[in-house]
Amino acid sequence: HVQLVESGGGLVQAVGSLRLSCVASGSIFSINAMGWYRQAPGKLRELVATITRGVSTNYADSVKSRFTISILNAKNTVYLQMNSLVPEDTAVYYCHAEYYSSGVGYRDVWGRGTLVTVSS
Repeated sequence: HVQLVESGGGLVQAVGSLRLSCVASGSIFSINAMGWYRQAPGKLRELVATITRGVSTNYADSVKSRFTISILNAKNTVYLQMNSLVPEDTAVYYCHAEYYSSGVGYRDVWGRGTLVTVSS
């Protein structure tokens, strides 16, 4: 199994920056992809950014050129650097991992989330 713990959320003014971190533990060798999703009040959870096999990245159109996802394998940590934040980025941000479980196949795991609030 894999467990995820996020950190780095908080309150920031518009055009400011934050960096989120997500540390994976457990069967980390089986992780295929990690990413960040967010859920704003009254809205569905949506993809923010993903990184697959530590190399291939994908971003939501709304965050391209502002957010950067990266991974530090030595620390089992994935980061989300968020720049030029706007109030619409306010949400609970969840770390996600897809990992392979023998006999079961690919499974998903989620962190508990970290709140990001951007004030205007």
